[in-house]
Amino acid sequence: MAKSARNDHLCTKETWRKQMRPKANGVKDIDIHIITRSEELPELDGSNFFHSPLLFRMAEQTPGLTPYMVVACQKNGTPLAHLLAMLRRRGSWIPPYLFTQGRVYGEGVYADEEHKEELFALMLSAITTKLHRQLCLYIEFSDIGKKMFGYKSFRQNGYFSIGWMQIHNSLHSKSPELRIDEDVLEHIHHAYDNGAVTREARNEEEVMEVFRLLKRYYRFRFQRFIPDVSMFMQLHKSRHGSVNVTIYRGKVIGGSIVAYSEKNAYLWFEASKKKRYPLLRPHMLTVWHAMKDSYDRQREHIFFMNVGLPFRKNLYREFILHFGGKPVSTFRWFHFTFHWLNRLLAWVYRE
Repeated sequence: MAKSARNDHLCTKETWRKQMRPKANGVKDIDIHIITRSEELPELDGSNFFHSPLLFRMAEQTPGLTPYMVVACQKNGTPLAHLLAMLRRRGSWIPPYLFTQGRVYGEGVYADEEHKEELFALMLSAITTKLHRQLCLYIEFSDIGKKMFGYKSFRQNGYFSIGWMQIHNSLHSKSPELRIDEDVLEHIHHAYDNGAVTREARNEEEVMEVFRLLKRYYRFRFQRFIPDVSMFMQLHKSRHGSVNVTIYRGKVIGGSIVAYSEKNAYLWFEASKKKRYPLLRPHMLTVWHAMKDSYDRQREHIFFMNVGLPFRKNLYREFILHFGGKPVSTFRWFHFTFHWLNRLLAWVYRE
């Protein structure tokens, strides 16, 4: 029993010692730790929500999610950088399947910018090896701050890129009313005049209604993974996000999940019953409330996290742009554990 417990403890933290080229500040020997238990986390900067100890603990308590915090430390144990990856377990009865997917939002957090690319390369190599050992089907990196960040490191670790679109709206210089298309704003006012209401969820039942709406909305979409409702319940109770509802005649007809990270807001998920209530246009109300609420909270930008592939005609992208946002071309990086499949897809999506 004691031996089993000791082995289980050891497997929660793996360490790699790497060599960096010494620079002006003398950083050379780096330890890369991968931590899977919150009680073993060192003191880390939590300002970036998507790489924070808070999200680690939320994922740890969410069925179907396993968090991995990759920490790059000096020999004396001082953290220099960290990156949070989450292993998602996905499955269905119809059609029957079960697989796991690695997911990372952004490039991590760094104590300074001088060694950012080198530290990222070390952490990327370590988490890729770790997830391979967990028989992860594929790993996905999205929401990288700069399009070309980590390009060489991704390629060296066997990742391939797919062109993607990102949209963000500035909230710091003008109010959302001064950026939105006038006809869209008119539709929104018309819906409010006819009894629609948008606000933050007030109880767990409303959070559950939003979860059910999201599950139905994403059921037949490629990017259809929705975390267990316990993740949203935890976010709802924290100050790092909000669950919002659009209500008409006592029924939830739209909802959104917004996360707050540093000075920005991120529209993580949103869905609505736009086909059932076409005159009210609940999708407009849902997005509008997320923007207005973020503006009222004095966030500098709101980012739409899944606008989709950069097709010439993208209805969702065109819809979001009506709110006055700025489109940016970027990459999402993918890596499949099966080498033959990874090579095939890398050839299909070659630049």
